[in-house]
Amino acid sequence: MTPKKYTLTSLVVWVAALGYFVDIFDLLLFGMIRTASLKDIGITAKEDIERIGLMLDNWQMIGMLAGGIFWGILGDKKGRLSVLFGSILTYSVANIGNGFVHDVPLYAILRFAAGFGLAGELGAGVTLVNELLDKEKRGIGTALVAGTGILGAVAGGFMVKWIGVSEWRTCYFIGGGMGLALLLMRIGIMESGMFESIKHSSVSKGNLKVIFRKKEKWVKYLGVILVAVPLWYVVQLYAKYSPELAEAMGLKFSDTEIKTVPVNTIMLTYFGLTLGDFACGLISQKLRSRKKAIWLFMIASIITIFLFFIFGPQSTTLFYSGIFVLGFMVGYWAVFMSVAAESFGTNIRSTVTNTAPNFVRGTVVLINLLYEYFKYQLHFNSVKANIAVGVLVFAAAIWALTRLEETFGKDLDYIEE
Repeated sequence: MTPKKYTLTSLVVWVAALGYFVDIFDLLLFGMIRTASLKDIGITAKEDIERIGLMLDNWQMIGMLAGGIFWGILGDKKGRLSVLFGSILTYSVANIGNGFVHDVPLYAILRFAAGFGLAGELGAGVTLVNELLDKEKRGIGTALVAGTGILGAVAGGFMVKWIGVSEWRTCYFIGGGMGLALLLMRIGIMESGMFESIKHSSVSKGNLKVIFRKKEKWVKYLGVILVAVPLWYVVQLYAKYSPELAEAMGLKFSDTEIKTVPVNTIMLTYFGLTLGDFACGLISQKLRSRKKAIWLFMIASIITIFLFFIFGPQSTTLFYSGIFVLGFMVGYWAVFMSVAAESFGTNIRSTVTNTAPNFVRGTVVLINLLYEYFKYQLHFNSVKANIAVGVLVFAAAIWALTRLEETFGKDLDYIEE
């Protein structure tokens, strides 16, 4: 029987893209309504709002770490589709639950549950797309998934602006409802042929020990994770916590304006990321190299950060413009996801493609802890604490990129021994 040919317009590509759209919508929603929701449940002190916000972020990311491992292994043992259905149901119900919270402990539990569910969406979708598309098109397919998905943050921003941050409970209900509606689109999606070919074989599937048996494999796995951390450094400390950064840079906002600053910066960052993902994906195809495209965008990111702290304090327009450009320059998430999917064999691919991006997201916990250490223990202001974290993050990413192999055009129909 001739295998079915999948193209960039196939339903599986767009279901994966829309799934990631809802994923990002829900993932970034807390950052937009953080202050309003915490004030509404009784947290009023400025420093408490920042610290409790960081703590809730940490719980969400810990959930993503745990979920990344669970869904990744499940995808290699039971199939990619089981992850798509299970993860979206979990985070949809959890986000609806977030709309009913009245205290911090329950908020933390539900952010953990939402993170756990969100951890499976992207990896399963990208694994399917990479295994079903022709090897010359899978990079563009992943760029379409990532680029379209990242627009979820932009849509979330418009939704919050339209409904209002004070109606944060309604925002959670909408996010969860969108996820449940997406389940209907999953009907008719076919399982990966590569997975089906090894489904009933005796080969070890979803076994993390495969990654750590040899040094070159675990170093490659670590490299895949560290190379993408700069993106989440930017999302966390430039977008989510932009009010604190803007204040430290000397910018002034009215009480009304300051409420919309994180909404604006998250929207601008993710709009930049969307364009960057498409651009980096196309450049990767043109150069026929994943690594060269990442090098280009990583170096441009460092230059942009340098210029941002020079020109950003001069006006709110330059501050917002810098946030957008920085989002574009760290927009190599799609190429990173291609590298993750292309670096390991079919029997461990779902595990890698689910755990790697969620471990990257999970590094937000470390980024938060480092930021708090520099700011509250060493008494740096927000700008200096931000830069100190950035130096460490980019140093690790540069080291990681030197350890990765070129994966463009690589045949993915193989297993890891």
